Amino acid sequence: MQNKRNSLELDNYRFFVAIVEAGSLTKASAELGIPKSKLSRRLAQLEQQLGSQLLIRTTRTITLTESGHLLYQQCQPHVAALTDVEQFIYDSHHQIKGVLKLLLPLEFFNQVIGELMTTFATQYSELQIQCQHYTGITPPYDHQFDLVFVLHEDSLPNSNWISKSLLSFSQSIYVSERDNSVSVNEIAQLNNIDAILADGSETWLLREHGKVTELNPKPVMMLASPEMRAKACEQGIGVIKLPDYIGKRITGIKTLNYPVPIVAQQLSVLYHSRNIPLKTRIFLDFFQSKIGCLSS
Repeated sequence: MQNKRNSLELDNYRFFVAIVEAGSLTKASAELGIPKSKLSRRLAQLEQQLGSQLLIRTTRTITLTESGHLLYQQCQPHVAALTDVEQFIYDSHHQIKGVLKLLLPLEFFNQVIGELMTTFATQYSELQIQCQHYTGITPPYDHQFDLVFVLHEDSLPNSNWISKSLLSFSQSIYVSERDNSVSVNEIAQLNNIDAILADGSETWLLREHGKVTELNPKPVMMLASPEMRAKACEQGIGVIKLPDYIGKRITGIKTLNYPVPIVAQQLSVLYHSRNIPLKTRIFLDFFQSKIGCLSS
């Protein structure tokens, strides 16, 4: 109740300033879109609260009393500043300008994504894109970012963020084109093959007869960058797991034949609220309309 009362009292000061600047209750009522009777009642409440008459009203005009003149001088700068703040907040939510902060997994940093970012930036020159990356499976849930993109195979952990699935990417296990000695006839054999992983927590999920089997490949090297893993694979150091939109574009490696498919990689985006600013929604719509080229 106290918060509601404070809000009403603040509105009374704003209405008072509006009446003074409009020159009459009738004009202020039209400008504010508020009934004249309500304005008159709120002015009376303010005068009663302050214990002083603020305006002398005639049929067509209003005249400030000494108290009213003093109150207007003190209130007007604050009301104007508050109005500016409200307009700034409204503009930042409803205009495509300002700063858009994005967080993407390191594995998602590639030429195609770079081209998408550049194309969007040229279309919306008043919007500054700040893009950072993270390594590992789970991103830091930092609310400074407007959008957080996540590549995952399992379900995302519970959080206060809203998640939206965007796309799925087929994956394969890749081996050096020069290596013809690696063969897999049973799933269990994958546990014993030298593998180059993104980090120590990486597991390989395979789908067999509707069930998911989790494998823990034997790491011989750990490299966060998919390009670096592909280079090491090309040199015959070990096998790697990559989304096909990356693996099939890299020369020097080939898919390894194995009995069951790898679980697809999912791309999801996280954001704070369903009521997202226009700049964020425009970027997300643009991203969704273009992202299909990754899987083609």
